[in-house]
Amino acid sequence: MGTLVTLDLPAGSPVADLPWVITIGSLGDEEDWEPVVCGPYERAHALALAQAVVADEQLMAVVEPLLPRPDAEAIRGEIELARAAVESPDDDETDPFDEYETRRVRPGRPPTEAEVREGWGRIAARLTTV
Repeated sequence: MGTLVTLDLPAGSPVADLPWVITIGSLGDEEDWEPVVCGPYERAHALALAQAVVADEQLMAVVEPLLPRPDAEAIRGEIELARAAVESPDDDETDPFDEYETRRVRPGRPPTEAEVREGWGRIAARLTTV
C-alpha cells in the first residue's frame, strides 16, 4: 500500500476549485526514478486517480493545486509570499507539512476517461473566464 498526501482544506475553500496535479514517485530509497507529474484534474478526480494508483503499490502520490498565474509578475508575487512564509514563521516549531493531511483511505472508483475529459473541459472554461 502506498501513501497519498494532499492539503487538508476547510469546507468551501476556493482552492478546491483550482486545477490539481498528481506527482507520483517512489516511496522508498530502493527505486531511483524521476517522479511522474499528471494533470490538471479537478480535485475529486485527482484524489480518486491517485488513490487508485497507490492502492496496491509502494508509491507516494502528492495531490496539490496548480496556481494559474497569467504573467511573470503574478508568479513573482507567489514566490514572495512563499519566501515570506518561510522567513517569518508564526511558530519556530512549525512543520512545513502541517497543512498536509495523511490518512489511510480505501480507494473508491477512479473516474473514467470520459469523466476526466469532461473535467478538463470545466477546468479550461474556468481558466479562460478569469
